[in-house]
Amino acid sequence: MSLNYFYILPCLLIIVVAIQLWYYLYFFIRLANYNSKQKDASQEYPVSVIICEKNEAENLVKNLPGILVQDYKTTHEVMVVNDNSTDESKYILEEFQRSFKELTVIALKQEAKGIPGKKFPLSVGIKSSKHEIVLLTDADCIPASEHWIKKMQDGYQPGIEVVLGYGAYKKYPGLLNKFIRFETFHTALQYFSYTLAGKPYMGVGRNLSYRKDIFIRNKGFSAINHIPSGDDDLFINMIANEKNTTIVIDKEAHTLSEPHTSWHNWMQQKNRHYTTAKYYKSSHKFLLSLYATMQTLIYPLAIATAIFFNWYIAVGVFAIRLIVQTIIWYKCMKKLNETDLWPLFLIFDIWLFAYNLFFFPSLWRKPSRKWD
Repeated sequence: MSLNYFYILPCLLIIVVAIQLWYYLYFFIRLANYNSKQKDASQEYPVSVIICEKNEAENLVKNLPGILVQDYKTTHEVMVVNDNSTDESKYILEEFQRSFKELTVIALKQEAKGIPGKKFPLSVGIKSSKHEIVLLTDADCIPASEHWIKKMQDGYQPGIEVVLGYGAYKKYPGLLNKFIRFETFHTALQYFSYTLAGKPYMGVGRNLSYRKDIFIRNKGFSAINHIPSGDDDLFINMIANEKNTTIVIDKEAHTLSEPHTSWHNWMQQKNRHYTTAKYYKSSHKFLLSLYATMQTLIYPLAIATAIFFNWYIAVGVFAIRLIVQTIIWYKCMKKLNETDLWPLFLIFDIWLFAYNLFFFPSLWRKPSRKWD
């Protein structure tokens, strides 16, 4: 094999690193340097908090009080849509209603045929809500502070119809917890940064807000009712644009969820989530797939260049990329209150390589008909 042939390796490595640096210095640096705009005057809007639950009595007991005792003086309601639960949810909600007048319960008595997932109960909740601003979360989530409603609704200003929040996971010892939280951070790094660049493509239902009017104008989830999941990311992919979407990343505006405690259950959840990505707009699919492809190629190319060409070049090019990446990761982790993950940045970088290979087939799998 001729020496000239081996020049392909460093050239490819440099191209891959250059593309990755473009993502970091064009997209992700926006979140690293983001500071919310100071308003001349703050306005509090009436808000409808909507939670859909199905057999989540235990989560209601643990998490609903954190939503009901929010420090929000302006008119608001907390609506729980009980989707045909067979556990003790009904009685727990009735007990909460005795103490909290702002709690409304909608009890669904039958399943919606042909609409898998939670789109039907969520649609019922949104259409039944009293207020224009709807704030969505899940029964297994608890606000990170008593100012969650206030901080999330503060993202609204003239022209804004969608506010994306951060749905974090609780911090526990163990490697699985750190991988789950890093994957959550890495996903947020992308959708927050893309939004700041004028290319919003998703949100997470654990912490998401939009105007009721935009839901009605787009006929709700009718365009995606046949897909079991996607009530958050696919709907946002459909309605969000450069001018009508913003982010709120204040630590007090986060929600916290219990993470999975087994690798198997977490992998199943991620497989379900990734089956919706193929329905994104073409431009979003291209940007996301290009980024994942570059992350998957970097290690094989760096190792091959070091072995077959020149290890000085391989290490030098890789080091430039790693320095830029870790600085931006640290700044973004600080923004999202995840800095305890940063010491493991090299492990997470290698993990992304394996993660992309493992979940790549999910893009072609048929979505599960369950909702979680």
